Amino acid sequence: MKYLRCYIIVINIAAFFTAYSDKRRAVKHIRRVPESTLFALAFWGGGIGLYLSMLIFRHKTRKLKFMLGIPVITAAEYGLILWRILTYNT
Repeated sequence: MKYLRCYIIVINIAAFFTAYSDKRRAVKHIRRVPESTLFALAFWGGGIGLYLSMLIFRHKTRKLKFMLGIPVITAAEYGLILWRILTYNT
């Protein structure tokens, strides 16, 4: 469990700063972070960090696939983690 917590913290920080970097690149009109990379970060556990950065930096908030997709991915994976913890401890 200790390793899972550390992983979740690290992946969320990485997702947060990747989205921040993408926002800065968008403002400067330079090469952007691919959307597939942002979704991959969410899929691998960084959904909370990514979603927070979207709200804080107002980035990708007009894109429905991000505003709905990221919370759905996050809820599903944390639901699975919770289910696994509850079934494993019984």
